[in-house]
Amino acid sequence: MIAAFVREALNEDVGRGDLYALVEPAIPASSKIIAKSDGIVAGVKYIDVLAQLEGIKIKWLKNDSESFVKGDVLATLNSDSHTLLRCERTILDMLLHASSIATLTNKYVKLIKPFGVKLLDTRKTRPLLRVFEKYATRTGGAVNHRMGLDDSLMIKDTHLKTIKDLKAYIKQARTKIPFTAKIEVEAETFFIAKLAFEAECDIIMCDNMTLKMIEEIVRFRDTNYPHILLEASGNISLETIESYAKSGVDAISSGSLIHQANWIDLSMKMD
Repeated sequence: MIAAFVREALNEDVGRGDLYALVEPAIPASSKIIAKSDGIVAGVKYIDVLAQLEGIKIKWLKNDSESFVKGDVLATLNSDSHTLLRCERTILDMLLHASSIATLTNKYVKLIKPFGVKLLDTRKTRPLLRVFEKYATRTGGAVNHRMGLDDSLMIKDTHLKTIKDLKAYIKQARTKIPFTAKIEVEAETFFIAKLAFEAECDIIMCDNMTLKMIEEIVRFRDTNYPHILLEASGNISLETIESYAKSGVDAISSGSLIHQANWIDLSMKMD
């Protein structure tokens, strides 16, 4: 899967061939990837595959999940001039995209780590980039939420509009979905959360709730259904996530890990 993704990414940029290579023959060359801002490395797993496919010798001075600061050399590359220059943009784009997500994710993780709460990503990913972007959040320290609709059964507010009896639905679902698949219910009110508790789901997502409401649901859970996990989600930011982590939930999910990640600054320089 990674090899196919890497080839497609490279082909997107190269097209029918690099016009630069038509002018002069290739010569032995080396280059460095240099950080122009601070961050967390992600993308090594993918770039190693590209390097192998293209015959590039790459030595990483910083590996996935490691931090770097402006001025650090992340990697050295050796090949011929045509190959390095043809692959430059693809290498940097993959490294920038993944590292930017990992960098933002790590900021969230550091804030909630003292409270033992898991940080989860979401399905709010760019089309055809889900595996890549979720790899980046994982590298930054998050735990992947479901990869797709076949991963677990999540009953959202839109689903609830079609379900007349939640308890009966979940009971029937247990006989149809895989034994290992969990059932999660999205709740925007205490009333919906109570129905989900009574229906014996595995996880309840407290979606777009106030902190006070979540704390109330945590107390209700702890007293009556201690085996059911609670997840907080919805417009939780770097400024507010610590408060939610203190509420007693088991996990916090955020799409912003991916869609709010601003690109850091990296460059490749030829020696």
